[in-house]
This record gives sequence, C-alpha cells and structure tokens, in this order.
Amino acid sequence: MKLISLNRYISLLILLISFSLLPLHAEEEIDIWNKEKKEKSNLNENVDKENITSTPKIVISNQTNNNIEIENEIVKASENIKIFGIYDPAENDFDLNMWTATEAEDIRSSIKRIKKIKLSNTATKLFENTILSFAYPPKGMNDKEFVNLKIDWLIENKKVSLIEQFLKQNSTFPNKKKLIQYLVDSNIAKANIKEGCKQINFLDKNIKDSYLDKFKIYCLVFNKKKNEAQLQFDILREEKQSNNFFDDKMNFLLGVTNKTTKKVKEDNLLNFYLSSVTIENFTYEPKKDTKKIIWEYLNAANLIKLDDAQDKEKLKNLEIAANKDQFDKQKIFDIYSNFSFDLNSLIKAEDIYQRFDNIDARALIYQRYLLSDNEEIKIRLLLLLKDLFQKDDLSNIFVEFLSDRLKEINLNDVEESYKEVVRKNIITEEELKLGKIKYNDKILHRSRLLKYFDNEITQKKAQKDFIKIYKKIKKNRKYFFSAKDLALVESLVKDGFEIPKEFNYQEISKNYNIPSNLLILGKRKESAFLTLKLVEIIGEDEAYNLDPETIYFIIHLLNQNNLKKIRNEILISALPQRS
Repeated sequence: MKLISLNRYISLLILLISFSLLPLHAEEEIDIWNKEKKEKSNLNENVDKENITSTPKIVISNQTNNNIEIENEIVKASENIKIFGIYDPAENDFDLNMWTATEAEDIRSSIKRIKKIKLSNTATKLFENTILSFAYPPKGMNDKEFVNLKIDWLIENKKVSLIEQFLKQNSTFPNKKKLIQYLVDSNIAKANIKEGCKQINFLDKNIKDSYLDKFKIYCLVFNKKKNEAQLQFDILREEKQSNNFFDDKMNFLLGVTNKTTKKVKEDNLLNFYLSSVTIENFTYEPKKDTKKIIWEYLNAANLIKLDDAQDKEKLKNLEIAANKDQFDKQKIFDIYSNFSFDLNSLIKAEDIYQRFDNIDARALIYQRYLLSDNEEIKIRLLLLLKDLFQKDDLSNIFVEFLSDRLKEINLNDVEESYKEVVRKNIITEEELKLGKIKYNDKILHRSRLLKYFDNEITQKKAQKDFIKIYKKIKKNRKYFFSAKDLALVESLVKDGFEIPKEFNYQEISKNYNIPSNLLILGKRKESAFLTLKLVEIIGEDEAYNLDPETIYFIIHLLNQNNLKKIRNEILISALPQRS
C-alpha cells in the first residue's frame, strides 16, 4: 500500500511539473495575420522540435586569424551539426539560428534565382554578409550541403580574398580541398607560381588529394628544396598516388633524368603547366574545346603568338576565344594592327572594305580608325567596326573597346546627332564614385540627421537636431513628407527617438504597400531568408538607384527584423545628396 501511495505521489508531482513548464499562450495576432496562423503554428512546432531554445554565445578569439568559436552552453538537438563561415552573425544583427526557421528548398530556390542576376555592390554585400555568417543550416539541409553553397558562391564569383579568409576562419570543413585547388589554379593561370605555393600551406594532414600533393612537391622544387621534394615524391609513389606523366616530369626536374616526354597533357592545369615548363621551345595551338583556365595561363605566360597574320584559321579561333573571354581581347586588336594594307586601301577603307573577307575588313577599318584625327570620322568608323563584329557574332570583343574609345571623344567637336549615338554606346559605370554628403535641413531625408546613421553623432544630439529640423519643415505648408522621409522617421522611432505627437507618421505609411509575403517572413523570424529576398529585389540596382517606395519598404522590413546595421548602410547609400 505504501508503494502504491508513493507511486501516486510521484505521478502527481510529475504532472504538476509538466503543467508548470507549458508555454504561455501568446496574444492573438491582428487580423491581417489570421489566415497565416495555422501555417505559422505548424512551422513553429517544427522549429521548436529541431532547434535549441536559446542561442549559444559567440566568442571571437584574440588569435591573429580571428577565428570564431562557439561556446556550447546549450547544445543543438543534433550535436553532429557543424557551422562554417566568415562573419560573426551578431555583426549584422543575426544569430546562429538565422536559417533554422526556413525550409531548405526555399533557400535552394532563392540562391538559384540570385545566381542568374548580375548583382550590384549593394546586393552583393548584403548576400555575402548573410550567407557567409556562422549559422546552423536551414531545415532539411545538412552542414555539408550548406557549406557547399558557400563554397560554390565564392568560386563562381572569383572571391579570392574571401576564399582566403574562409580558409583562415575554418580549419576543417567538407570540400576544403576544392577551395584550395581553386586558389592554386587561379595563381597558376596568372603564371604566379610563387603566390600559388603560398596557398598550398592551407593543406593539412587530414586532406589527402593527389592533385594538391603533386603541386606541393613541385613547389618544393620551385623553392629549391629538392631533398625535401624527393622525400615527398617517394612517399607519393609508395602510396600509389602518382602516375607515369608526373613521375617523368619530377625525375627531370629533380635531375634524376636529363630528358622528358614531349607530350603535352591538358587534362588539368597542373599537368599543362608542367608540360610548358619542361619542354624546350614549348608551343601549343589552343583549340575550340581548350579549357578556359588553360587559355588564361597561355595569356598570362605570353604563350600565344600569331607569327603569320595571314593564318586566318588560327586568328578565327583566337577571335572566338576572345569573344568567350578566354583570350585577351586587346591582343586581337594588336594582331589587326600587324596586317599589311597599301595606303590607297587605307584611304578608301569605308568604300572598299566590303571587297575583303570579314577578318581583313575588320583589320582594315580598325587601322583606318587609328589613322583618323577627326572626331566624327572616328565615331563613324567605330560604329562600322561594331557592325562588322556583330556580323560574325563577336560583339563581346568590341563592346567594351567601343565604350572606352567613345569616352575619349570630345563631344564639343561633333554635331548633336553624333552626341546621342555616343551616349547610347557608352557602358554605364558599374560603380558610382560617391562624393561627399551635402546635408540639407530643408528636406528631412537629406538633413544632418543622417550623421546619426553613419555613427557621426550621438542619439542625444540627433534627437535635438530632429526637433529643430522638424519645426523648420513644419513651417513650410507645401512640404510633402516622402517615402524616403518615412523610412528615416520609422528608423528613428525604432531606435527609441521621441516623435512630436502631431506628426502622424503612421497615417502617412498607409499610402505605401509592403509585400505581404515579406512581412510574413518577419513574423516567422526568418531574418536570413528575408535578406535573400531583398537581394533578389535589389538585384542589379545600387541602393541610391532604387525608387523611394522600394527604399521605404526595405527599410521597414529591416526595422521589423531588427537588422539595424544593414538598415543603416542602405540608408546612408540611398538617402543623401552627394557632391
């Protein structure tokens, strides 16, 4: 009987404890979210099961490489999940769980769309700060796939400095050898073997890769450490990681033999490079299917020569390669300069170019352009040359050249009709060189309040400035509070500023619509996924080129998600007038 009573007592105690641990019901959401409640509730249940209840602290060590370490005070449900990145998420107001409320397929789809966009500097920086932050992967994605998304982005966008930073910040991670090989190959392609050999130091004993091991041995030879190279070479052969081609090249370079095969191997860049440095009077004729990275090396090492300008077949292949960005475009024009034309043909070039084949015609018009000193004739010849490149689907060779040459034209010396043609064919600068901010206290979003978002003044000083500026603006009955003004004011409110009661900014905000799907992401705490959506929206535009309504709803969403650092950067780019 005593045992039964004791069991009942224990059962009752467990029941009471269970009730005490149940979460309190949240306040009901406003009507606009009612139709999302069920979906949100299901999502939160899944997140609660899979995520930790609070975020582990992030500690930046004092080591020179600024490695980020995680204090495992609270361990995630799956202790095998590892995180990799460059940035402390707190630097951009994120946390380690910034992705965990988002489905993996949503992330995959968004990144797939982003890859199709030529991102502006604003969008690129936002993307990199998000995807390269240390954080747990999204729901349904393991750490290996997540780190591969980061690796692929870095390689596809040739982010060499960020790759180096990633390797310094993360000692061990899946596919590390892929990043190291990219750095090695990019330096070989530039014919910069010295720098490539420095990158091989990222290798560690846990990585066994025959390609990188072979390059490491070559680096020892390159740095005149032949004894050490011989030792490593013997180990490589014992492990059966070498092959006949590499054995032949290393024996020759180490002085074991005095001859080497004349065979040029181009299955990878290292083998091609070893061929080029061991074969006397090395020559190579690139083909249509020659790998782009081999073209890059041939360019950098100055191994592509056209001894006979009449070798049209070879020149045609070089033009095709240049059009694909595999060959230096300027060298095509250098070759054109070496064509031989009589003086009479050059004088009458515009009248007789059609008698020549396409390559000769381009060379003739190009040389005629070089001889011209009249601005209008230069424009006419450049446009004719543009047509000749388009005729053979080689426009990529000429578009940048045309833009650069037109920029040199003195428009004061040409008629108005020519001026319009010049403007249409000049490529817009990818980056606008921002000048000094010109503050204007007559317009709220251009006022000196911007100094607060650029950390130039304190909040106390900015609060006083705001009251003064608002009083001045209020006196102007014709003043229109714009979407940019609203973006600034909502940001001040978010940061705790006091706003005059008569300034009903909430009423003004009703004039602007914010995409409901983005608002929902904020409600679900999917801050990282929200930034990816903003990257898609910003796309090719810089912040200062966005329309006021877009600027407003981006700032509103960033405020909603407490992403203040990103918000401030966009405000400082988008709002001020600059000299």
